[in-house]
Amino acid sequence: MSSIIKFGFLGIFLFITTVTSNAQDNSGYATSITRDLIRPPHLKKGDTIMIVSPAGKINDRSRVDAGIELANHWGLIVFFGDHLLSESNTFAGTDAERLQDLQEALDNPSIKAIWCSRGGYGLVRIVDKLDFTKFMERPKWIIGYSDVTVLHNKMHSLGVESVHAQMPLTLKLQDPVQKESIVTLREALFGKELSYKFDSSEFNRNGKATGQLVGGNLSIVYSMLGSETDLKMDGKILFIEDVNEALYHIDRMLISLKRAGYFENCAGLVVGDFRLKKNEENGSGEFGETVEDIVLRVTEGTDFPVIFNFPAGHIDDNRALIMGSFVEMEVKDKKSKVTFK
Repeated sequence: MSSIIKFGFLGIFLFITTVTSNAQDNSGYATSITRDLIRPPHLKKGDTIMIVSPAGKINDRSRVDAGIELANHWGLIVFFGDHLLSESNTFAGTDAERLQDLQEALDNPSIKAIWCSRGGYGLVRIVDKLDFTKFMERPKWIIGYSDVTVLHNKMHSLGVESVHAQMPLTLKLQDPVQKESIVTLREALFGKELSYKFDSSEFNRNGKATGQLVGGNLSIVYSMLGSETDLKMDGKILFIEDVNEALYHIDRMLISLKRAGYFENCAGLVVGDFRLKKNEENGSGEFGETVEDIVLRVTEGTDFPVIFNFPAGHIDDNRALIMGSFVEMEVKDKKSKVTFK
């Protein structure tokens, strides 16, 4: 079958699932694109998944043992990328080795989900060399957070949902704080309904909105500006989180998103955990504003709802998020709620 025919079938499928499609106004600029994304098949007992290391190195197989144990407990069969434990400076192998593992996982029809062992840095160096042709014929779940935001953005550009959630390196199976994040990862992958209700922050901006959830690690979203994997925010709900950043750099990144038009037609903003660098390391204490102050200043003049302290990010209570799914966010004085539709 020729590639033209393959993409023809894909185009028909996407057309059927379209809610509102690409259009051109009289000025020649593209209008907002909002459609259902392809949802990979949910996992079931006996399915095979692959753990790969597409970014930072992990050194020792024991560091992913918790992930193996958890997947086996769920009835899943676990395979590994050939270069799972490879090392090349800070990376889990050379760019070519990491690319090889990820490409194999994308292409292999027996693999139903790809679980990134950790984040770190490295995916942006290989994402443009990946071939998603076979993946689009049989979409599968891609799971991870932090640097894996590169892949979440790529999945969104391809029209496929993915899962922002715990990774093998960060799992602590006996930690009661991680209990909910582990439960929600299983619910996301096995097709259970996700809905989060939690205490509201005093800094929240009340309101109600529905839109597709996009985003992830703020540093990665910021690094994608102007590229093929930049996000188009019209009608979208943006999720952001980060770790070990100085306040001035958080300010710089959010202002850059604002200048790129991210908040002009955004439907809502969900702010996860932000663990700052220590004051003595970078003078953050002299900046004079908190993360909440920065977010509210940057989004001043907009009227979409804003949620702070959402339980996701570089924390033990890292709840699973289905990126690309439509969500409804409701922000009230006492409680806030995010429900996946």
